[in-house]
Amino acid sequence: MFWKFDLHTTSHIDQLLDREDVTLRELMEEDDVLQECKAQNRRLLLFLSQDHCMQELVSLITTEPPADLEERSRFKFPNIACELLTSDVSIINDKLGGEESLLEMLYHFLEQDPPLNPLLASFFSKTIGNLIARKTEQVITFLKKKEGFIGLVLKHIDASAMMDLLLRLISCVEPAPLRQEVLHWLNEEKLVQRLTELIHTGKDEERQSNASQTLCDIIRLSRDQANQMQENVEADPLLAVLESQESVAGLLKNMFEGERSEASIVNGTQVLLTLLETRRPGLEGLMDLYSQGYERSYTVNSSILNAIEPHLKDFQQLLLDPPKVKPRVEGQVIAVKNTADLFFKYSWNNFLHFQVELCVAAILNHPSSEERPSPGLQNHDGKPLFQKCRLVQRILDAWEENDKIQAEGGTRRGNMGHLTRIANMVVQNLEKGPVQAQITDLIKELPEDCRGRWESFVDETLRETNRRNTVELVSTHNMHSSSEDDDMESPFPNDLSLQQAFSDYQIQQMTANFVDQFGFNDEEFIFNLTVCVCSQANAAAFEACCKERIRQFDDAEEEEDIWEEKEINYATQAKSRTR
Repeated sequence: MFWKFDLHTTSHIDQLLDREDVTLRELMEEDDVLQECKAQNRRLLLFLSQDHCMQELVSLITTEPPADLEERSRFKFPNIACELLTSDVSIINDKLGGEESLLEMLYHFLEQDPPLNPLLASFFSKTIGNLIARKTEQVITFLKKKEGFIGLVLKHIDASAMMDLLLRLISCVEPAPLRQEVLHWLNEEKLVQRLTELIHTGKDEERQSNASQTLCDIIRLSRDQANQMQENVEADPLLAVLESQESVAGLLKNMFEGERSEASIVNGTQVLLTLLETRRPGLEGLMDLYSQGYERSYTVNSSILNAIEPHLKDFQQLLLDPPKVKPRVEGQVIAVKNTADLFFKYSWNNFLHFQVELCVAAILNHPSSEERPSPGLQNHDGKPLFQKCRLVQRILDAWEENDKIQAEGGTRRGNMGHLTRIANMVVQNLEKGPVQAQITDLIKELPEDCRGRWESFVDETLRETNRRNTVELVSTHNMHSSSEDDDMESPFPNDLSLQQAFSDYQIQQMTANFVDQFGFNDEEFIFNLTVCVCSQANAAAFEACCKERIRQFDDAEEEEDIWEEKEINYATQAKSRTR
């Protein structure tokens, strides 16, 4: 009877494509558009590969969306466009890598003034990186014709996506001859020297950090690839420059000459440590390494050591007199306020809630001093951060709002558990902690009505919540049959030591070597037991307890001794089974 049903389903995308006036946005609204694209839906791919569709897709990932759009949907279409362009479908790769007008639209993204939108920068980097791997010759030829390409990438190196783009140029180009050609091109553009110049006191810290990380990745990638290549392969020109004495000396000059800064010293030292790393052997060469000793392991280039040697006194002085760390209080007041806003905005993101709880704990447990003020408790104007972030008020408001939601039959908010822990942290630090005096003053400076609400919350609501959340151990006097009345008193004494001693004595008889394991013999046990029952009030209860516990073992009339040796009569057993 099943053959009368047509189980073949048609995709809604195919139904949309039947319309002559269908638009790209309508298709991108469909949930399965990416799935259909990767499944090689030919009608969809032919539609997407049209000139106007490809131009719209590229425009979406390189143009800032309107600011008046809702935040949740603002980058929806740029994200989908990036996934479509990098879906690794040959017809899209061919169209995007073969059309110079589309490559020009992509390249124009780099010509914007910094800073780039980090999300759009990641879309751009992912799209170009996919083309470098799939349409290598066409893209490399296009980029080499752009004289200012490396300069534009370094101009936006504060965006980590640009760092990823450089590493793709170094590691994702195949075959080997073309890769070597790209390395020589990057070396002619003085990529290493320009990255080294960014590690300088006067440069932005984010740019310094990304430049340092890029140099470290170039060193490791080049060494790993050189280790896998055959011996007759040409050396990596970028690695040769990085290991040269001139390059290392230039890095050290940037670190130590002029005003020393924490950022330049830390980032420069990171590059030096990477240069001093020994080569990590591959799995296939591990046995050879152990059998032949460490002679085959990588030895540090002498030019690196020669460049470092004159600056050993600078490193020694650095240990004696480290650079002063400038307090970044204003910025930290803003990584804290924004974090608190996110905590209350996204009530179901438990990962976020946990991180905010860690931040609050770090602030409250950070001892403040005049030399190093606690960044979480005051801002650059001296106004308390508790007032800036309104932590107490927001705890109270969130709690009352949650109570209202639950009273109306709604679901308890997902951040209430973390909110309880944060409130308890504030209370605990009010009682005792490294910033007790400061928090006490902050609470006193709250408006009178808010302070009253907080005191009432702590004394009543929070106390009751903590009581419910505490797991109470069940005591013996509460353990009775469910059929008994709640007000019925137990016949056993409340003193658990007596019952525990008797139970231990019963177990003692089970094994021959129990005396050694338990720690006392029969005489000691009797003495302890006598002490326990010396009170006349407990004597009767003890006797009743003993009779109750051993009655099952002493009643010989009702039960047989299971340990008694006796003759086994199989006939009797068979007869009893028949009955």
